[in-house]
Amino acid sequence: MRIDEAFDEFQRSVNEDVGQTRLARERRDLFKRALISEPDVTEAFGSGSLRRSTQLKPINDVDIIAVYDTTQHPDWGTAGLSAEDALDHARGQVNRLLGKTNGSHGNEVRLALPRNHAVKCFLDDPDDENGFTVDVMPALRQADGTLLIPEKLTQNWVPADPEHLIDLVADRQRDWEHFRPLVRVLKQWRHDVAVTGRIKSLVIEVLALDCMPTSGNRPSALRAFFTASAARVNERVKDPAELCGEIQPDLDYDGLQAALADAAELADRACAAAAAGETDQALRLWQEILGDSFPAPAAPTKPANPVTGAPALITGTPALITPRPIKDAPQG
Repeated sequence: MRIDEAFDEFQRSVNEDVGQTRLARERRDLFKRALISEPDVTEAFGSGSLRRSTQLKPINDVDIIAVYDTTQHPDWGTAGLSAEDALDHARGQVNRLLGKTNGSHGNEVRLALPRNHAVKCFLDDPDDENGFTVDVMPALRQADGTLLIPEKLTQNWVPADPEHLIDLVADRQRDWEHFRPLVRVLKQWRHDVAVTGRIKSLVIEVLALDCMPTSGNRPSALRAFFTASAARVNERVKDPAELCGEIQPDLDYDGLQAALADAAELADRACAAAAAGETDQALRLWQEILGDSFPAPAAPTKPANPVTGAPALITGTPALITPRPIKDAPQG
């Protein structure tokens, strides 16, 4: 198998199938049509990874932003109970429009619960951890085009600009056809990284915007990403719109930095193996980075000693793959 073919096969294992993606978009569009029909909603649009086409399988959540008319809610946008009021208002609308028993635009929502920034709408059994949910976030459009969104826990409204990230990703994809697919690959990669806690997918997406090249083949781009990110991550990963600050303050940066450096070293060896014509070796190294779903041939076994039956001692030219250096692994 050629390296390009292996990347194609691995990409198919990462991507959600067309039917599930279409279903998620249909549900998103149903919410948009229902919300925009309300007299106090001026805009309703999709956000999150599905909007940016960087979603990873399985797709079980969708983000919607409903922008409200400030003239009809003059008390919103200020500190106090208005943040919670906005979430309660959006919950009431969702129940009336899309409630399971008597929704006027559909009967999709079993339960709608206000959370910190959005109303979480359960389309499946709320006890199903893989059930499909839609997050509806109320917002106010500001004069500069950015948004104000409610924050229930602090009883305040905070600025945000999710459309800036949407535009950045779209621009990068126009420059290089592999950008979005490789973002999905990296989001999958993060699941197997040895860190304390988890790594938010948005952290990886913003790192890709900062560190992924805009041209070249996939192996060389991933090598460049891992190398650059291993240094870049020490500066912390922040909202690219420079409004919301650090994306994940509790991230285990030491663990992530070590994983990126390890992947960079393996990717460098994989690219060197490919350049030397050692395709099988290169595939095995990419499998070591990206996981067992990446197709690669099994490592060759050592020939048995004809007398003892034990594996024979291999002499001569050293193998291309050398032992990986021991790195500091503070997370164990």
